[in-house]
Amino acid sequence: MTTTLPPKAGRHCQGVLNPIHSTLYFSPDLDREFGALGFTDANAMRLAARSAPLGAVGPGPVAATFYNYNPELLARHLPAVWETASPAAVLDARLRTADATLRRLLGEETIASPELAEAAGLALEAAAACTPHARPLYAANADLPVPEEPHLAYWHAATLLREHRGDGHLAALLAAGLDPVEALVSHTATGKGMAPRWVLGTRGWGRSDWEAARERLRGRGILDADGELTESGARLRAELEETTDRLDTAPYEHLGAAGVARLTELGRGLLITAAGAGAFPADLLGKG
Repeated sequence: MTTTLPPKAGRHCQGVLNPIHSTLYFSPDLDREFGALGFTDANAMRLAARSAPLGAVGPGPVAATFYNYNPELLARHLPAVWETASPAAVLDARLRTADATLRRLLGEETIASPELAEAAGLALEAAAACTPHARPLYAANADLPVPEEPHLAYWHAATLLREHRGDGHLAALLAAGLDPVEALVSHTATGKGMAPRWVLGTRGWGRSDWEAARERLRGRGILDADGELTESGARLRAELEETTDRLDTAPYEHLGAAGVARLTELGRGLLITAAGAGAFPADLLGKG
């Protein structure tokens, strides 16, 4: 597809929307809402929250759609989580969590603002051009009703756009020949991924898995002896993002250059507000 957008415009737009969805996974409101359902394990809560749109699935579909989680972690919690609460109950709790989280992070004045309503409308318009084929997580979320309140509609649209891009990114990872841990290690090496302790704690891999993946990447010339990306490795990660951009062009082409620029502007402001209110741990990103 020939793009009429400025270079990386869709990527930059999605980059300020994606974290709004992710505030859910670091929110104390998630622990409260899911604790009320009977969940006691943090990983079980987060796995249930993201996979609930797929239905009462087992570890196989989640391993396929999440890509970089340890199958042993998934098998420990799935399908057992659905004995604690049904997918429908989890989805209701997820939306309550998003409501409480965004109200706390953004404040009631922003929640009621015309700018947030405008951002929600633009994000939903972009998401209207997403397509379901070969995009299971996007498609599952697209089957859910759009919430009426603007801040929840914005969160829902951010979720759709996040999962649409993410589903395409998995195809790029497969084409690049990166297995789940290699994908995590090489992303962290860019300085833009989660720090190793967060990756290991949430994805279920051990330090030995991490080091083995680093050795494989060194053998391929992707990492150097110090674990930094080589020139070849940096080029590979850049190509991955470019491929993902190409597979994720439709929503932003549909919205148009002016709409993408405005949504990016509004989304950046909302993200700055949320981050400033403590949406994410200070040590979440980085190589250390």
